[in-house]
Amino acid sequence: MCEDDHDHGVQAGSGTGLGRRALFVTGAAAALTLGSVTFSDGTQAEAAPGTETRTVRGTLPTGSPDFVYLPVEIPSGVRELKVAYSYERPPVPAGTAGNALDIGVFDQRGTELGGKGFRGWSGGARTEFFVRADDATPGYIPGPVKAGTWHIALGPYTVSPQGLAYEITITLTYGEPGEVVDPVYPPERAKGRGRAWYRGDCHLHTWYSDGRRTPAEIAALARAAGLDFINSSDHNTQSSHAHWADQAGDDLLIMVGEEVTTRNGHVVALGTDPGTFVDWRYRARDNRFGKYARQIRRAGGLVVPAHPHATCVGCNWKFGFADADAVEVWNGTYSPEDEVALADWDGMLVASVREGHSGSRDWIPAMGNSDAHRDPDPVGVPQTVVLAEDLTREAIQDGLRAGRSYVAESKSVALAFTASGPKGEHADIGGRLKVAKDAPVTVRLEISGAPRCTVRFVTDQGVLFTSAVLPVEGAGVVEWRTTAQYAAYVRAEVRHEAVMAPLPGALAAFTNPIFLGR
Repeated sequence: MCEDDHDHGVQAGSGTGLGRRALFVTGAAAALTLGSVTFSDGTQAEAAPGTETRTVRGTLPTGSPDFVYLPVEIPSGVRELKVAYSYERPPVPAGTAGNALDIGVFDQRGTELGGKGFRGWSGGARTEFFVRADDATPGYIPGPVKAGTWHIALGPYTVSPQGLAYEITITLTYGEPGEVVDPVYPPERAKGRGRAWYRGDCHLHTWYSDGRRTPAEIAALARAAGLDFINSSDHNTQSSHAHWADQAGDDLLIMVGEEVTTRNGHVVALGTDPGTFVDWRYRARDNRFGKYARQIRRAGGLVVPAHPHATCVGCNWKFGFADADAVEVWNGTYSPEDEVALADWDGMLVASVREGHSGSRDWIPAMGNSDAHRDPDPVGVPQTVVLAEDLTREAIQDGLRAGRSYVAESKSVALAFTASGPKGEHADIGGRLKVAKDAPVTVRLEISGAPRCTVRFVTDQGVLFTSAVLPVEGAGVVEWRTTAQYAAYVRAEVRHEAVMAPLPGALAAFTNPIFLGR
């Protein structure tokens, strides 16, 4: 073994020990490039297969760029790259963010936006990773370790007032590369029941990002939750896509995607072509999101902003909704953040029915997902129930895009929501009841599995009807009459009993709207 140390002391106002340092703009967020780490010229492998190690230390100041790249000159003959890192977490005053440092790697193809050189990202979930031809740490992409300039990507998520002192150890193992394994992806259809209501959870994390469950564990939990389909959405990596095929079956459609985790909000790329990587290294001010939203669609996916009002650092959605195919209104166990998201979405519905509205689309459907990471996070709480022509990737996406769906807290809750006119006109969730403005309209909700809940009918004027409490068995039929002149749309909410009046109780279910009028 050969070892060497480098000190990349990045200090505020100081370039001590940097060697070469450059601050540049990549067309997105500013990035800092450190001095290169070099190894032998390749004669090491010829002389005696073994390992070489280099250690780099430095400190990032508060206000560091979003991404810091450490170039590593990889010689020929390398079988495996291994990287381990650590950083200091000094105490900070109350209300001040402490240190958090993410990590990933790009290969010799470069770090340009678009990710041609992307080889993996683990965020802050791991302290070390390896990459080689036949295998890689979860979150990373197997493949040859080719000669050239690789870049270890650091993401200083938050930096304490004392700065962020880090240490990175890079180990190269020389020798013959292993055999590259061709990926196998899950099928795009399951057996299904023809045109029917299918239950799914499209925001799930495995150990291929910051989750703690394997694909097999997720699939088992999905089946237990009564789901017909799921979507894999690990943070900023497509590495799990090749590990789902043996979990799919006639009873479970598995789609693959990514949670694109930017510094200005997260978006679920839902049901993309397997192997698709979507870059996340930009902020709202960079005006790049539209480009990557179009990439998601070109790859056959849906663009779904996730938990838009979450309060974690970088989680609140700041890109607007012009490029969204749907929005995740309910994320995990129902919370005040979801209540705000629901109200915000309802405001968008009101805007969509304004006279003279000329938005990029008529309206944006809502959905709900669990965002489950680890025990005890329940899979399928909540779940989106979609009317689809069959249990296929394309049919499920069509149903979600059209808003033919409702969200329920579990497989126990089932809804049938319709609107009918005086001449036999009929519309279901996501549809339009084409009647005259003054024609009487009957709105009807059939419900089961919601004991001690109340039903609310919500329109562009607000809540216009609240039912009596449902009986203990949680089943019933609720009807209400209105006109298209009085309500431009109607949607249903099923609420648990309120814990703190006058705040409403938590949702047990809610529907996308039915629009009224021609």
